[in-house]
Amino acid sequence: MARKMKAVQVKQAKGPLEVVERDVPEPGPGQVLIAVDACGVCHSDAITKEGWMPVQYPRVPGHEVVGRIDKAGPGVTAWKAGQHVGVGWHGGHCGQCPACRVGDFVTCDFQQICGISYDGGYAEYMLAPQEALARVPDGMKSEDAAPLLCAGVTTFNSLRNMGAKPGSLVAVQGIGGLGHLAIQFARKLGYRTVAISRGADKRKLAEELGAHEYIDTEKGDVGKALQALGGARVIMMTASSSSLAAAMIGGLGRDGVLLLLGAGTEPIPVTSLQLIMKRQRIQGWPSGIPQDSQDTLDFSVLTGVRSQNEVFPLARAGEAFERMMGNHARFRVVLKMR
Repeated sequence: MARKMKAVQVKQAKGPLEVVERDVPEPGPGQVLIAVDACGVCHSDAITKEGWMPVQYPRVPGHEVVGRIDKAGPGVTAWKAGQHVGVGWHGGHCGQCPACRVGDFVTCDFQQICGISYDGGYAEYMLAPQEALARVPDGMKSEDAAPLLCAGVTTFNSLRNMGAKPGSLVAVQGIGGLGHLAIQFARKLGYRTVAISRGADKRKLAEELGAHEYIDTEKGDVGKALQALGGARVIMMTASSSSLAAAMIGGLGRDGVLLLLGAGTEPIPVTSLQLIMKRQRIQGWPSGIPQDSQDTLDFSVLTGVRSQNEVFPLARAGEAFERMMGNHARFRVVLKMR
């Protein structure tokens, strides 16, 4: 008799999250079955719920998945039952396209996305391709690891690829789900870290997270405040406000990068003259491949970076999702299965 599990699925685009009972799936060639311990709730889960990308319904969302390998399918050689693993946004690649043949899995022509291309972690069990897995360090709790597989890897992996050197001025706009991790990573990576948010009441939190400086957007021109500190090598935008992004550009120093992590549809007003004179640029960044996720987890354990989470049981996934999407969660939301 097939084992049963609880899962939370979306039956159709814009449909509700509903708790259902399903058979526990069997892993096929190259797949592993994961007994899910925890899954982070991310704003990007709205892609599945709202149908913003092609999705085959019904679909189980969730791409910040952590658990133990329950069973390995035929042909799985790198992983075995019992290992503590995670699956993030990058949920596998084809292995056949030109990018894969040279190891450029980020630009794989047939990249899979966990919780969109196949069922994700809002469930007690899920299947994943073996190439999508990242190892969770010994001693790290599943609920602590889960948000690092999207919010964590996005902030850590982008920062370490911007060309900033230890001591460089790095500013983080926003102290929310992404920002509270970005501030910690920036400090631990050796950058002179500036937190930017609204209101004097955020200063204490920013300093507790590791910021050397705090800029209150209510107190004046942010660009001028950053220039007074020497100009930023990197300004990380965690919000999707185009007007705020435009205001931030003035705070960049030579070779400065305005790093966009918050996805939006409005154009950012900027002139070429603003960028040319100091060789500045605007760059977006998605997340990373599984090795980047593993690097993020390892670095977090090594340096003490930790996500601050609100934890919900799987049965309250709908409530947890609405709390995240309504921006009521202070930092991150995690579903705990066991």
